[in-house]
Amino acid sequence: MRRSLVLPLALGILGLLLLAAAAPGLFAGHSPTEVDLGAVLQPPSGRHWFGTDQLGRDVWSRAVHGTRFSLLTGLAATALAGTGGTALALLMVVGGRIVDSLLIRVLDVLLAFPGLLLALLVVAVTGPGAAGALTAIAIASVPGYARMVRAQAQVVRRSDYVTAAVVMGVSRPVVIWRHVLPNALRPLIVLATLGIGEAVIIGSSLGFLGLGAPQPAPEWGAMLAAGRDHYTSAWWVAAFPGLLITALVMTVTVVGRRVQRRLEGWG
Repeated sequence: MRRSLVLPLALGILGLLLLAAAAPGLFAGHSPTEVDLGAVLQPPSGRHWFGTDQLGRDVWSRAVHGTRFSLLTGLAATALAGTGGTALALLMVVGGRIVDSLLIRVLDVLLAFPGLLLALLVVAVTGPGAAGALTAIAIASVPGYARMVRAQAQVVRRSDYVTAAVVMGVSRPVVIWRHVLPNALRPLIVLATLGIGEAVIIGSSLGFLGLGAPQPAPEWGAMLAAGRDHYTSAWWVAAFPGLLITALVMTVTVVGRRVQRRLEGWG
């Protein structure tokens, strides 16, 4: 019974987070950037549900508005990484043995780096900020997508229906576009769903290090960083953004795992 309730609960939480990202005003009445030095570090109350931070800003409002930053970062970075990884995988498939061998070694080197470390290296080149963080997360995720799509494309190319299409005289571009690519992208759905959570974690980590959206933007990672000096006296400044990060990543992971099992069942 508990297992049967996990997916509906995850979908419900994810739905609320999506609604908060689309219309934060429905959940938060205070401005996320309004400074009130007369209400600094107040504990959770009826007026401020999640308390206030070191500048008197409402933590609940900042956390709700920060949902948009985290979700957009996760979705956009995953979309860019999936597109770039697919294009790179197709280049490896159609480029011949030399191109494939060269690129697979480059991917192996990049995959040896943890995602956050690779994102930090990219940020060092592109510069901090929301756009730089988004680019860094996408580039750091490309190797995994490219490696997966390339492996699946290699399997599809050796299948009987592709061999039959080649024997019947179907041109190579048509074979790749109609047969190889659609079947190679099937596992990408699962990987992309799970990758959203990883992108959110990397984005929040960059925000925590001050490399994400600039202040006073309400971003969960930056809120965690702002509360690290007040763990003992004002735990709520960092606790609630951390709980939201955990909730978002867990719900996306649960949904991704269920999608994976469904696709494996259809296969």
